[in-house]
Amino acid sequence: MLFGTTNRPDDAYAFARGQSIAIQKVHDSSDGPFSAKIERPLDFAAVTDHAENIGTISLCTDPESAVYNIKDCQFVRKPLPTHSMAAFSSELTKVFHTMYFSENICGKDRNACKAAVYSPWQEIQQSANDWNNACDFTTFIGYEYSQTLQGSNLHHNVIFANEKVTDVPISSRDVPGVFDFYQQLKTDCNLSDTDCQAIAIPHNSNISNGKMFTLNYPGDEKDQRRWAQLRADMIPIVESFQEKGNSECRNGLWNVIGQTDEFCDFEKYRDWPAAGTHTLSSIEDCELGTGNGGFQNKGCVSRLDYTRTALAAGISERQSLGVNSLKFGFIGATDNHYGTAADVEEWIHDGKQRPFTLVEPGRMSTGGIAGVWAEENTRKALFSAMKKREVFATSGPRIKVRLFAAENIDKKICNQANRIKTAYAKAVPMGSDLAIKSTSGSPSFLAIAHQDPGTISRPGSLLQQLQIIKVWAGKNNQLHQKVFTIAGNHLKAEVDETSCEQTGNGYASICQVWQDPNFLPGMEAAYYLRAIENPSCRHTGYTCNNKELKEKPTYCESPAITKVFQERAWSSPIWVR
Repeated sequence: MLFGTTNRPDDAYAFARGQSIAIQKVHDSSDGPFSAKIERPLDFAAVTDHAENIGTISLCTDPESAVYNIKDCQFVRKPLPTHSMAAFSSELTKVFHTMYFSENICGKDRNACKAAVYSPWQEIQQSANDWNNACDFTTFIGYEYSQTLQGSNLHHNVIFANEKVTDVPISSRDVPGVFDFYQQLKTDCNLSDTDCQAIAIPHNSNISNGKMFTLNYPGDEKDQRRWAQLRADMIPIVESFQEKGNSECRNGLWNVIGQTDEFCDFEKYRDWPAAGTHTLSSIEDCELGTGNGGFQNKGCVSRLDYTRTALAAGISERQSLGVNSLKFGFIGATDNHYGTAADVEEWIHDGKQRPFTLVEPGRMSTGGIAGVWAEENTRKALFSAMKKREVFATSGPRIKVRLFAAENIDKKICNQANRIKTAYAKAVPMGSDLAIKSTSGSPSFLAIAHQDPGTISRPGSLLQQLQIIKVWAGKNNQLHQKVFTIAGNHLKAEVDETSCEQTGNGYASICQVWQDPNFLPGMEAAYYLRAIENPSCRHTGYTCNNKELKEKPTYCESPAITKVFQERAWSSPIWVR
């Protein structure tokens, strides 16, 4: 509703299956809704509404509600300004504050809003169960726990394994502490005497000001281990990419040792020139502390805001505490709040086919998608694969990546027809641990990537590079990173910014066996795969080149706005000891 969205869960699942649905414009709603659909239906999806808002929105959008016409409800229903991120964030904060704290809507004890949750929660469950069709289209019941602590994002999507769920979603209004949220979800679901099982998936750690993956636990060492193990149990996977930017990595972070990574500047929510005064040099580093205001592009940045350096911090934590609470796989997601999961094709967001804006087109991404390697397309198999972290993320394209590791992998395996079967028999897949038994051993990796094939009318981009990223912990709070380009660093490809025409060579698929030349006895490290596409036009490039637009957005005249980029995919890590 905050983005003009009036679609229901059924509409979201219909869109995921390739059906056309109506979308209300954020700008100029007098034009009425327009239709949207995706060319390639999805294999699985989940509707994850904000737990904190479900009851309030239910009361404020029901004309029969006793509070429908009060000023607070009218304010909640009012469209948000989208001319700038600053205005949007400021007004959104006020709306959330009204929804969370208005006694006029919820009552002093919040009982009115708590009671109003049950009906929409039943609708969310019913819709997911109605659309779930084993081996064709899998749906998961879920919701979002949306704690925003002093302006820092601590949001988590909760995904249930089956139709057995908790009575109501857990709201940060009732359970404000994130670790208390983990504990209640585990108690109410995973430890219950039903078949309920759930995981929590953090997203947008990039705007958490060091809070999402904080390692500052309360209590003595025993308590700290308990809290660390709780997080390890409840968050096997993390969103590394979505609409609000790239949470993989960032250059120049405090006490992170290793070369500058040219691909870390991709789709940054913070520091984007369109954001105004905040630039890379003007944002303070949190170092070992935390800050506030990340949602509004304020406060310090932390190495614990990014999944790459959080992986290294998790290794350090295991060495000191005996538990690695940051041992997670990577997925992507959309999170655009329109009910249009995986509506991420850059070319379709050209200002005409998708006339609404993505809040601030010069800065926001179209979103990513999640990939899961599972034995079949069912809730049981997909959830099991997510628990095992055998998942991958993409920035939008349907690139497929796999990573296996062993002490020794036959370099001829790429030419074998049954290479995947052999890899599972003789190696461990991404998301797993590999124990090096030989004192002189070094891990070998089988890395595989396939381009997004696209469609007949619009083929996908070729792959340019395949990289393995290694992270490990050092002394004196140092975290280390190293990027190895294992294929494609010799290729040259370009895209014409004025026409979006691509030129140059690339790979439709890549299979490569690689061994770490720098592995040392006693080392503990994590490795993940990154596949980089050839350059292509971003949605801003397609919009600025669209001759059908009567008026181009003002950002088209700004040299600071990125119109060309390189999309990518990330495997989950493998931990080597």
